[in-house]
Amino acid sequence: MIRVGDLQRSIDFYTSALGMTLLRRQDYPGGRFTLAFVGYGPEKEQAVIELTHNWDTDHYDLGTGYGHIALGVEDIHAAVAAIRAAGGRIVREPGPMKHGTTVIAFVEDPDGYRIELIEGRA
Repeated sequence: MIRVGDLQRSIDFYTSALGMTLLRRQDYPGGRFTLAFVGYGPEKEQAVIELTHNWDTDHYDLGTGYGHIALGVEDIHAAVAAIRAAGGRIVREPGPMKHGTTVIAFVEDPDGYRIELIEGRA
């Protein structure tokens, strides 16, 4: 679960730039928050990301405990180009990882959460 400041902006990023699907969304007026679940397949079959939007909070500090989400992709250069075309921010261009040969890249979602793309792991 990650907390987001602008739910629609985050849903747009995860669905448009990363190609996920909005699986479900539920408002909780009594608690003044909304939960949205995005992923590449049904929750019973795939891991999903829970986006939590607290209605009265438009920004969060990321803190030092969060590292990143990792996603496998078949063609990292095509994935980065598609993310860039959808307005995503690339923070590390594709290239071999430090101390290894696996090709990786990093992008940030609209709230600054880092997402690692790993080629050949899709």
